[in-house]
Amino acid sequence: MNKFLKILAFVFMALFSYAAVVQHNDPDAVKWYAIYGMAAFASLLFALGNLRLFWALLLAIFYFGLAIYTWPEKFEGVTIGEGDIVNIERGREALGLLIAGIAMSIYVIANRTRSN
Repeated sequence: MNKFLKILAFVFMALFSYAAVVQHNDPDAVKWYAIYGMAAFASLLFALGNLRLFWALLLAIFYFGLAIYTWPEKFEGVTIGEGDIVNIERGREALGLLIAGIAMSIYVIANRTRSN
């Protein structure tokens, strides 16, 4: 596996782990622990060369689908005080899910090129 992709996967693992940890004061923290924990675990598996193409593809679809579902009706940015707090929170959540979807897509592409 490409050394750059391996390092990138470890970086994503650290970022998703951090994102899970900082959810402790969120009303639905357990949901976000699972969502970001899954992304961190998938990143670790990819870095170790053990993430199968099927699972990477399934996770990419899951994260992109959830990002679309979570996207606020009116995106008002991510900075508190610049709009409706509910829209801002949903926008932040959707962007986090979008980042996870992009990471999983990178794993899909890397797995496809490795298996060909």
